[in-house]
Amino acid sequence: MTSIPASTTASGLLFRPAAERFHSALDWLDSWHSFSFASHHDPAWMGFGPLRVINDDTIAAGKGFGMHPHRDMEIVTVMVEGQLNHRDSLGHAEVLRAGEVQRMSAGTGVVHSEVNEGDIPCRLLQIWIEPSRSGLAPAYEQKPFAVGSGWTPLLDPECSGGAMAIERPVRLWRGRPSADEALSLAIAPGSQGWLQLISGSGQADGVALRQGDGLGFAADAAERFVAGADGADLLLFELR
Repeated sequence: MTSIPASTTASGLLFRPAAERFHSALDWLDSWHSFSFASHHDPAWMGFGPLRVINDDTIAAGKGFGMHPHRDMEIVTVMVEGQLNHRDSLGHAEVLRAGEVQRMSAGTGVVHSEVNEGDIPCRLLQIWIEPSRSGLAPAYEQKPFAVGSGWTPLLDPECSGGAMAIERPVRLWRGRPSADEALSLAIAPGSQGWLQLISGSGQADGVALRQGDGLGFAADAAERFVAGADGADLLLFELR
């Protein structure tokens, strides 16, 4: 497990406060990076297991990222608000809306653009995960998910519960518990967990969490998350 003593709790949980993330700001983009990204580099925060990027992006209407390449990376986009228009060298031209999830295997190489062609700013979490092997064929998929107070599977190697699979045995869930509701943080033995708070507040084994905070842990090191008075919207990763 990644070890950063200054951010590790007494119980061995790895806490990443939202305010300590890297920040990029342009006139059209407000982006918070949980791990090193682009010009932001810190050897202590290069990722967590195969999880390499969690970027919390807000993009102004009519703006976005032009065509740019990726290679040998599993890229997952969780739409939180608004819409994002996707185009790529595989021939896809799709609109990704709030509540939908996109997964793109960059594989041997893909070029794509992400532009907010809507009328309001959009917010999304873009996630990069290392594939199990390089040189795979590029692939693309997106789906809407109805997320309730319990865990809704977004990624699963067996596609259980309608989840999508990426080229890594990673599981990802999203939950929206109401005030004081609890969610189990149980993950498979031998794996690592990462909790990312999209919005709201709560506590995970005594660690207070607010929007943008992240928490890493080993299997059996964390038991449950309890939502705060305003409820919560959060992601749980099971990483191998």
